[in-house]
Amino acid sequence: MTNWINPHWPAPENIGAAITTRQGGYSLKPFDSNNLALHVGDVDATVQANRQSLAEALGLSQTPLWLDQVHGTEVVYGPEAAPATQADASFSDQPGLACAIMTADCLPVLFCNQQGTQVAAAHAGWRGLCNGILRKTLARFTSPDQVMVYLGPAIGPEAFEVGAEVLQAFIQGAPEGAQRARHIEAIQTAFVPSQQGKYLADLYALARAELTACGVSAIYGGGYCTFTDSTRFYSYRREAKTGRMASLVWLKNNQ
Repeated sequence: MTNWINPHWPAPENIGAAITTRQGGYSLKPFDSNNLALHVGDVDATVQANRQSLAEALGLSQTPLWLDQVHGTEVVYGPEAAPATQADASFSDQPGLACAIMTADCLPVLFCNQQGTQVAAAHAGWRGLCNGILRKTLARFTSPDQVMVYLGPAIGPEAFEVGAEVLQAFIQGAPEGAQRARHIEAIQTAFVPSQQGKYLADLYALARAELTACGVSAIYGGGYCTFTDSTRFYSYRREAKTGRMASLVWLKNNQ
């Protein structure tokens, strides 16, 4: 039995992908047990042991590219990026290097092209999603219309309450062009009024709207809720002092 989720998407055979759960590692409470982040207060040696165990279990030939995520829109080229580079997405066209994203409510997004020659991973919290992290990641691909995407576990639409300013930020951030009105309509549908000027926001629907506006039709995943599924997932909104899962995608080494 594995301690990670295998994404269900029709990726080419030479594409590797995995999303960890909180289970199967060495971390003690409140990081129990498979925390992969160094910045949350866990013991560094324990985190490194969790990372090493994951790399070995997945059969990775190189250390994954662990970024210093800052809720921005910087996309780096993985093979040339130093460890802990400040960025929220990485792209690779070289076998062996896994692009990795850490999350605990934010939306991890995995990308690959249909030819199996390019991959990317993006960290899409609402700020990054609103400011274009997905469209900037897609722009790294040779043919964005031939890219498929997997949406990993994030806080679900029944648990993610936000203020009206978040809705307005998404509307204002919608790209100009012929599809803008349709995109804004999709954004508004992703926000359900709750109470006292608040909304329940659907990160999955917002990501799909953004990707669809960019010409991507092959979108998979979604449906998890990190907030409500405490057995499998960390959730920053549920417990501020907690660990991070990882979502990874890579080109397998040529055999």
